[in-house]
Amino acid sequence: MTNSFFDLTNPNFVSIIWHLILHIIALLILIRVVYYNYNKKEKYLFSFFLMGILAFFITSMLLRVTIEMGMGLGLVAVLAILRLRSRNYSVKDMSYTFAVFGISVLNALEILHFPYLGVLIINGLIILSAWLLEEFIVKHSSETISITYENLDLLRPEKKQKLLRDVSEITGKEVLKVKIRRINYKRKVAILDITCKD
Repeated sequence: MTNSFFDLTNPNFVSIIWHLILHIIALLILIRVVYYNYNKKEKYLFSFFLMGILAFFITSMLLRVTIEMGMGLGLVAVLAILRLRSRNYSVKDMSYTFAVFGISVLNALEILHFPYLGVLIINGLIILSAWLLEEFIVKHSSETISITYENLDLLRPEKKQKLLRDVSEITGKEVLKVKIRRINYKRKVAILDITCKD
């Protein structure tokens, strides 16, 4: 890296700034529009944005100095592991974290002979993939859990809708289906398998 690297007319510096602008737009769409819209976890927004910007700058600088790319990616991986070990992330949150790192590294590269076009296409594909997965797979996914239920009167077939409403209120989840696994008449409780939105 030369002394004139931060000169505003230096092509490398100008290229990094343009890539950074595109990168921030991509992060806004991926994190604020897709991630937050489907997950509503405001506490992770700051971390995702800051990790994305730092990973972008680290990769950009390492590409323009005499250092191996493997060392740069290793540094990003160490930072990611430290961050992920500090809090219990869900699998989906970890996937978004790696998507942020992936976009950050790709945006720091000069892709194809038309770098900005390459950046736009790849960012668009990653964001589109995240949105499609959220919209058509995660949004319609469900989980089955077992609960102990005490109101045996609502287990009658004609009271199915009341049972669904009652179980939804108790669990705080949108219950789609209830299956009676076992009834203990002596203790006046039932074990139910409920299927609800994940």
